[in-house]
Amino acid sequence: MIDLRVKKLFFDRPKVQRAVGAANRRALSKVGAFIRQRAKTSIRKRKGAAPPGRPPHSHTGLLRRFIFFGYDPRKESVVIGPARLNRGTRAPHTLEFGGNVVTKRALLVRVGDTGRDRRGRFKRGKRRLVKKGTKLIYKPRPFMGPALEKERPKLPKLWANSVRS
Repeated sequence: MIDLRVKKLFFDRPKVQRAVGAANRRALSKVGAFIRQRAKTSIRKRKGAAPPGRPPHSHTGLLRRFIFFGYDPRKESVVIGPARLNRGTRAPHTLEFGGNVVTKRALLVRVGDTGRDRRGRFKRGKRRLVKKGTKLIYKPRPFMGPALEKERPKLPKLWANSVRS
């Protein structure tokens, strides 16, 4: 008589599932670390505002310091991005995607281009007083999206040969 144990041939065994889950956690954690590091290094310390379309400049270092990643075991995914700070501003979101902000108090803002003129001399935009309640329009200065796109080609390699016995 021949006795076949068919269940041993399928991949629903707990040992295999645990190995795949552990490999997935390791790979996703590496993905989070790589994208986080790329985003942090794209934000450079400079005076003035970054040109639209480029990563923002850092003046105080808060944005760079508060970019984190975390693995979510329920969804088996990783979340990467800036943490919300004490204030109720949505500054990281506004920097990434652009948007409108209504001022809560009077501000002095620079209007116009800063940089070099045709002769190579440094020029700075004029300062203008903006009253409370004025809507300011910010153009996007993405830093998380480009970090993901630069790291995307490297991601499949993190899962290659990741399931070990």
